[in-house]
Amino acid sequence: MGVRHVWVDASGGRSIVETMPGQVNGYNVARAWRAEGYRGCWVFALGTNDTANVAVGPAGTVGLMSRINEMMSVAHGEPVMWVNTRTLLSSGPWSEANEQAWDSTLHQALARYPNMAIFNWAAVAQPGWFLPDGIHYSSFGCAARARAIADALARAFPRSGHSHGHVVT
Repeated sequence: MGVRHVWVDASGGRSIVETMPGQVNGYNVARAWRAEGYRGCWVFALGTNDTANVAVGPAGTVGLMSRINEMMSVAHGEPVMWVNTRTLLSSGPWSEANEQAWDSTLHQALARYPNMAIFNWAAVAQPGWFLPDGIHYSSFGCAARARAIADALARAFPRSGHSHGHVVT
């Protein structure tokens, strides 16, 4: 697939807009990478916490599509694969219904961003890969997710072609 370098910046509790003490939000991490010269395919595995933040936030909270637009603005038309979200919770801010609202918004964004693909992690994730909190993944789940994301990247952005805004399972 032509990958020579991988840059990873993962942090628990991260969202695109809000910050936790001592943490940088997703948008500012991506902006810093761009300023440092990163060019290439972006993988955004954000949204789980954004959905919860919107669910409990005040009326002025940045909406779901605005969050996606912020991240896509950093990519400047370069390939982007979003990893959609899933939880096992039936209620509360991190409920699966809220996660499905995020995923629906990602699908709407495909029409706006021809450089974007979605990896349908929600269709692949197995209940046994989650920790008892129903949000986070076990070590096995994390490893399965990493392999699945790499495989999805190869299908979404083949070395011989270009993505035209689609969903990869």
